[in-house]
Amino acid sequence: MAVALNQHTELNPVQISLLRLFNRPMSEKETLEIRNLLVDHYSEILKHEVTKVIAEKGYTSEDLDNLLNAES
Repeated sequence: MAVALNQHTELNPVQISLLRLFNRPMSEKETLEIRNLLVDHYSEILKHEVTKVIAEKGYTSEDLDNLLNAES
């Protein structure tokens, strides 16, 4: 999943649909549940991307440990 760095001034159809869907009063609990749902969704996408890159690059657990323990 590539991250777009372009600045967009218009909403895309998905954004418009979501605005319409949530154009109603919501409790704090509902808002938190929706946020958590989105975070979980994008977290899964990120995990798949990281797993894919690790496999493509042939990184081992030792390589990752070295990266984590490297001094800046």
